[in-house]
Amino acid sequence: VVGLNFDFVILNLTKHSSYLIYNAVLFFSAAVQAQYRHKYGSNQMIPVAANDVAFSSHAVLLTAFTLFQIFIYERKNQRFSKIAIGIVCIIWLSAAVCVFVGIHRHSWLWLINVFNTIQVTMTVIKYVPQAVMNFRLKSTDGFSIGNILLDLLGGVTNYGQMAMQSIDQKSWVNFYGNIGKTLLSLVSIFFDILFIIQHYVLYPASKKKEKLPIQAPSSERS
Repeated sequence: VVGLNFDFVILNLTKHSSYLIYNAVLFFSAAVQAQYRHKYGSNQMIPVAANDVAFSSHAVLLTAFTLFQIFIYERKNQRFSKIAIGIVCIIWLSAAVCVFVGIHRHSWLWLINVFNTIQVTMTVIKYVPQAVMNFRLKSTDGFSIGNILLDLLGGVTNYGQMAMQSIDQKSWVNFYGNIGKTLLSLVSIFFDILFIIQHYVLYPASKKKEKLPIQAPSSERS
């Protein structure tokens, strides 16, 4: 796991866990769906589909597995930073307080929007440690560019899905009714492009390889 920033992983796990809570609750809870339609209109489609729940579940499982790999594979001297650990602790403590407030007031839609806000916030900051690490090392060795290319494709097609739904409904509530999903793709696309530039333009592997001197055969040297 050398080359993979550990802070990126734990921030990413917090982000996807929050997004899973938002997607699963809004998709399965009739009470939350009723509050959503009361706010945005009874004829509006719920902005979370089965594929959104599947995406979040898959992301949480795979990120958790990556976290497990961090503890069993070669890591050199890299450790989780105190800043990242502090951010994660503050986020979940704040979420716990909001849960108590939301339960007391029966503000279910507000409560899941809190988790949606958390995932947007974490999306904004989770890429920063990896981008800074790549900059300091002047290298992207050990960081999977394939994951970034697939992430970029997912972000673009996510907007395509939302646009098709909006055209079908003749309403753009799908975008601002689920602002977290809209901002998620926008931020992800920005950082994906940044990582692609780092990998292919700024720090390409061909420039990092040192050319070894060619030695003549022993017969020629003698």
